[in-house]
Amino acid sequence: MNKKETKKNIIQTGQEEEEKLIKVAKEPIVETEDDVSADRLKNAAATKKLAIFDAFEILNRIESEQAMLDGVVKETKQKSFGGFAERRSK
Repeated sequence: MNKKETKKNIIQTGQEEEEKLIKVAKEPIVETEDDVSADRLKNAAATKKLAIFDAFEILNRIESEQAMLDGVVKETKQKSFGGFAERRSK
């Protein structure tokens, strides 16, 4: 298996795992009507947030790797280090 095929397999696996993370993010935080402790709710919300951010991170990486395989150069936004005053002074 060459590098290109390996990358394609990794991309496919990443897409499958991304779908699993989306399923986790869609699940309700609490499934019971009972009084739930604040700590448990906080942990559940943090887990959901992590699943969402991981899905976005995987998606971004898949897109960049796919672009590299296709030979497409992705434009990057130039970072501006100026603050509010620097931007407004022009």
